[in-house]
Amino acid sequence: MGRRNDALRAARLRAGWRSMDAAAAALSTHGQRFLDDRSYEVSARTWRRWEGTQPGWPSEETATVLHDALGRWPEDLGFRAPAGWIRPEAHQEADMKRRTFVNVTAAALLPGPVAKQRVDPALIDYFQQQLEGHYRADMFLGPHDLIGTVSAQYQLIDKLVRSAQGETRRGILRVGAAYAALVGWLYQDAGDLGAASFWRGITQEIAARSRDPHLVGYSLVNLAQVRTDLGDGHGVIDLCEAALDDDRLFPKVRVMAMQQQAHGASLTGDRTAVDQLIDTAGGLLSRVDDDLPWGNACRRTPGYLEVQRATCYGRLGLGREAESLWSQVLAVVPATARRDRGVYLARHATAAAGAREPEQAVEIARAAAEIAVETGSARMRRELVTLERAMRPWHDSPVGRDLADVLAPVNEGS
Repeated sequence: MGRRNDALRAARLRAGWRSMDAAAAALSTHGQRFLDDRSYEVSARTWRRWEGTQPGWPSEETATVLHDALGRWPEDLGFRAPAGWIRPEAHQEADMKRRTFVNVTAAALLPGPVAKQRVDPALIDYFQQQLEGHYRADMFLGPHDLIGTVSAQYQLIDKLVRSAQGETRRGILRVGAAYAALVGWLYQDAGDLGAASFWRGITQEIAARSRDPHLVGYSLVNLAQVRTDLGDGHGVIDLCEAALDDDRLFPKVRVMAMQQQAHGASLTGDRTAVDQLIDTAGGLLSRVDDDLPWGNACRRTPGYLEVQRATCYGRLGLGREAESLWSQVLAVVPATARRDRGVYLARHATAAAGAREPEQAVEIARAAAEIAVETGSARMRRELVTLERAMRPWHDSPVGRDLADVLAPVNEGS
């Protein structure tokens, strides 16, 4: 027996249509307004078939009504698209993606020669101080308000590199790699993994040109972060092992590489490696004493390594262990770290679901959803999608409907 169409059912509940009969009536009313056709109608029998195991494919007219009413095209609502179906907005989306990529690359790649100018060594300190300010602003503003500012500063740095000489040039290159890494992170947090990968590549290029082994290691960890979001555990491990092969790395970079490798191990189902890597990294924390302006999350994030361990345990399906760790972490996360707190709450809720405590999961999700709507963080929305999957066993129960109500504002804004 095939699976029922859970995607359409979830969209129906998010729209507030509690029954299939109510959904058919609401869609009929919506379609009459949208099409300006009083005769338009979707029967309750048709909707029941749509939520069944063989939903078929709606007419093109109804496909556009469904999209206008629910914000999704039929192929995203559990229907199987027929050969040759091209949704009306597909060409517009392709054009938008091309324009976005041009904008992303234009901010990183300054074409042609530039006029020579004197580059004062004091500019290195200036950009480093600005970078620390950007890190702080990211905690409050989120990615969308900062991407333009930081990428524009990177373009200025790239221009200065072409004129600088000697140690000044190497110093400008080092700070440029840190700026490129931050832009990559901002795109990653915004949910654009293509742009994130592009900027991580820029980071690696500039780090290599700087001849700084610590920055090269940092750039490899940055690439591994994108691989983690892509679910490529072996890719994460390969990149982190490559970074750790260099014995010259500062303890901070080794901590970053080890905790990221633990994420790779969790994606491959290796709990023993997760614990060994995080425990080893914990032994290095007291030795982190460099004055580099980048990569300082291990210093400023309370419970940094336990955050990583709890995240890894959640991926491994260790609900009770993860839930206990998240309770400890959230007790020390400051209110100012609102976006990180929202991500942690969403992961805590997923762990509660894994521990078979759905009511607690919904209560935790309320606070996470509020922060997700406020910040617009794609990273947080992804965590809440993971929570929805973990809550599927209670989909038809009152607690499942409560979760749909809690997440409705998040899904409407996605």
